[in-house]
Amino acid sequence: MIKKVREKTKGWQIHKQLIVLILLTGMVSVLLFEVLWLNKWNIYEYVRQIPGLHDVSLDEDFWEDLRAEATKYDIPSSEDDKAGIKKIQPFLEQGDKYTGIYIYALKEGNYITGRFPKVLENAAFSTFFDMGYQLTGGEGEETYEFPMKFKNGYATVMVWFYHRVRFIYPYCIFSLTVSIGLFFTVILFFIKKKMNLVAELKDEILRMAAGNLRDSVPNMGQDEIGIIAEELDNLRAALQDTLVREKESRRANQDLITAMSHDLRTPLTILNGYLEVLRLNRNPEMHEEYLKRCLQKTSDIREMTDRMFEYALVFEEGEEPKVKEIPIKFFRDCINEHSDFIRLAGFQTEMEYTYVERWITGDKGMIKRILSNLFSNILKYGDKSAPVFIKGSFTKQSYILEISNTVKQQNTGVESNHIGLMSVEKMMHQLGGESTFSEKNGSFAVELKFSLVH
Repeated sequence: MIKKVREKTKGWQIHKQLIVLILLTGMVSVLLFEVLWLNKWNIYEYVRQIPGLHDVSLDEDFWEDLRAEATKYDIPSSEDDKAGIKKIQPFLEQGDKYTGIYIYALKEGNYITGRFPKVLENAAFSTFFDMGYQLTGGEGEETYEFPMKFKNGYATVMVWFYHRVRFIYPYCIFSLTVSIGLFFTVILFFIKKKMNLVAELKDEILRMAAGNLRDSVPNMGQDEIGIIAEELDNLRAALQDTLVREKESRRANQDLITAMSHDLRTPLTILNGYLEVLRLNRNPEMHEEYLKRCLQKTSDIREMTDRMFEYALVFEEGEEPKVKEIPIKFFRDCINEHSDFIRLAGFQTEMEYTYVERWITGDKGMIKRILSNLFSNILKYGDKSAPVFIKGSFTKQSYILEISNTVKQQNTGVESNHIGLMSVEKMMHQLGGESTFSEKNGSFAVELKFSLVH
């Protein structure tokens, strides 16, 4: 049952758990006290044999001696009969200091004489008795009343015993201590457990602050502390992932710079040599060839720098696009400009447009870079003997731009990592569009889908 209650309260807030625990522990503590208190006299039967706890009220010899002793004395005529009261004192001394004996007239019931228990004359015991009497409702007090035959007649004798006070009051305190102790032990254990979790959470925070992000934060339940631990572990994982990606990005950028520095050094050295030859006007008949070679080296350098910028675009955090409404005419102008350029380079183009005055949502700068990447790939890897097909069409929701070309058979320097296409894909994703690339039977096709403004 305890396990079921624990599972049911697992996701409760701490204050709800504490309230339920207080109520349940309080009921168990009260029940424990009731069980102990109801069985007090059964326990007394076992412990009364201990020396010092002898109970005269259960001693048959005491009662027989008391009856036999009574027949030796006369009953005083009243409580004013000083001589008679003095003579009967030995009878009243029967029993021990926890016993009190009182004599009353049999018929009238008037008090004649008696002896107060001597133990109650002790101030310390009297204080202890008064406190215990209030606490137990007089459970430790025993009273017996019966007629007894004296030498000159019968009288009512009342005997008071306080022997059980020595057991019942300490037992009451013991029962209360055990019950209350159980209550506070459970509550303090619960609080200590939660404080240990808080301390453990503090240690985890200090460990993370020291730079240890490998070890996960342990599960601490489903209450407020558990939620904090779970979110702290999520933060740890996110921070670790960020640091790993940052480290990888830094290493990749360093490798890129190292490689580009090495790759640029060679064509720049050669270019510088050719320019020096031209400046010194040596081998005039080779000037045309040297100029051609210089232009080739500048083209190589430009290609390398383009690759570097494209790499940075793909692997670094991109800027936020400035999305706004753009007319379809903007696409036509950009495509016409790129088409004219590749035609000058020896390519043939075939264009098919659906002329509708519509607008799309996008960023002009990003769109220019997307088209520049695509047409740059055509210049690098396209076959000039086959036409480049460009088509623009509409659906209900989108504007679709399709570009396809034939890849030349002997192609050197092909991008092994497709950084240009990765750059296009990333920018289309930032604009909320879609991009599709396919290569089949020597033909390469691109489809770009932009959202229309409604």
